[in-house]
Order: sequence, then structure tokens, then C-alpha cells
Amino acid sequence: MTTTLTALLKIKYPIIQAPMFLVSNVDMVVEAMKSGIAGCIPALNYRTLEELKAAIKALKAAKVAGGSFGFNLIVNKSNVKYKAQLEVICDLGCDFIITSLGSPEETIKQAHKAGIKVFCDVVDLKFAQKVERLGADAIIAVNNQAGGHRGTISPKDLITNLVAECDIPIISAGGVGNKKDIDIMLSYGAAGVSVGSPFIASVEAGVTNEYKQACVDYGAKDIVMTERISGTPCTVINTPYVKKIGTKATWLESVLNKHKILKKWVKMVRFSIGMRATEKAAKKATYKTVWVAGPSIEQTTEILPVKDIVKRLIY
Repeated sequence: MTTTLTALLKIKYPIIQAPMFLVSNVDMVVEAMKSGIAGCIPALNYRTLEELKAAIKALKAAKVAGGSFGFNLIVNKSNVKYKAQLEVICDLGCDFIITSLGSPEETIKQAHKAGIKVFCDVVDLKFAQKVERLGADAIIAVNNQAGGHRGTISPKDLITNLVAECDIPIISAGGVGNKKDIDIMLSYGAAGVSVGSPFIASVEAGVTNEYKQACVDYGAKDIVMTERISGTPCTVINTPYVKKIGTKATWLESVLNKHKILKKWVKMVRFSIGMRATEKAAKKATYKTVWVAGPSIEQTTEILPVKDIVKRLIY
């Protein structure tokens, strides 16, 4: 499974354990590195810069040959912590940064000065070409099988299009639950894959057993898109609570979202409310079960250690 991604990150297998809000943590990434893949954590999983610094130091101390670690940064203006997080990451160091939701220009500039590679989330060719021009080291192609805020294009169409038009490695995100899925993505021309949802049901994941077990009990047919979390369509497990509250924005939100001035503030309020609900469901038992996941949980049949999930992906 040697590819340009394994060479770029000096890893054994072309797999990135995707950064997942509330889910990813140091223990998961340490086990990922021990298994010969890369692991990534959203910087926003840490409330303070001191916590982020501690995580970086712990990962550097635990790093092994054949493994790699990085952090995900939300790089738009809504993330008021972005610049300080970038400074800490560049100061202490890591192998790569994955950027989301905004222009990666400043991140690429600062990260490259520190010897850190930058991969950028994109959902289509237009944005892929933009980040390539800015100097990105690779592209994370988020397809319509991804969990969370996914794209709209199928894995095959997205990968083949980007491979044909871009000169940097294309990493496919979405629709991978086992080795067969990885082989398919590589056959389209991908240099590797970013895998998230299968790792929710890992022993090391820092979420409730109820959330983990839901990824075992539910499958691809139970994944729905909702506008009730962040204001932007997001994939969740269709629990009884999700069915109860519905997946569409309220009438008032729909009206306000069309207002040039107010729509920004409406989205911010919806994002804040939705994230609090998601955090409560992920971290403690509650009847308000809003669990983010993608259709690749179809391959999840039991809660396993990260190392055993990696084995399912490579054998």
C-alpha cells in the first residue's frame, strides 16, 4: 500500500485517522501511529492553548517510526482561536495540518516556515485548484459519503476529476469502512484515504458508550442530513430524537437565512445551540441524542481498539 501519501508522511499505510470534533483525542492518535497510519485532532477539541500544548507534547513523546500526527484548523473568521492555535502548532511542531472552512493561505505560509505540511479540505475542483495555487501539499477530497459536513460529489467522480486536473496528491475522505473500500479509492487514483466514522466506535474514543454502540447498531441507511446543528447540512444518525425534532431548519430560521444582514448571526446562534447539543450527546447520557456519523459505520459491528480497526482497513 505504498503511495505518495505514505512517502509524504513517512507512514506505513496510506490512511489518516480523520479529525472528529469531540471524538478525536491523544490516545486515539497514539494508537493510530503505533499501527502505522497518521492521526489528526481538531484543535478546537481543546478549550485552552495550554491543553493544546500538552496534547502536542504528548504526541511528540509518543511518536513512533511509521506513524504521523497532525491537527485540524478551522481557518475562517468564525474561529476566533485560529491564529493563536496556528502559532502554538507551528511553534511546537507536528507533521501536518488539515485546514477546513476558509482560505488556507496564512496557514500554508506559517506552517511551511515551520516545516509542517498542509492538506486542505475541498469539495470540488474549483477549490482544489485554489489551494494548489496557494501551495498546499495535498488535497483532502471530501465526497458525498463523508460524515459531518460532507460534499455533494461521488467518490469516483471527485477523485478522478481532481487527479486529472491537479498535480498534488489527492486524499479521499468518505465512504471507507474496510480494506475493499480503500482499494477502490486507490484504484480511482487517490494517494490515500481519510477515515473518521469507523473510529468513533473505538475503545480509545472519548465519547459515551451509547454513542459508540449506536455506530454498531445503526448502519448506512440510518444516516440523514440535518440543518438543525450548525445551520449547514450535516450527517447524523437518525435516532428517535432526531426524528422528533426533524432535520429541516425552522420556518423562522429559513426566513432569516435569506436576510443579507441577519443570516450570519442566525447561523452563529444555530451553530452554538447545535454544538452544545452535540457535545452533551457525545459526552454524557441524554435523551437528546444527536450523534454525528457517516455511512461508513455500516462496516462497524463491535466496539474495538483502534489497532483492530486499523487491521480491518489494511487486511
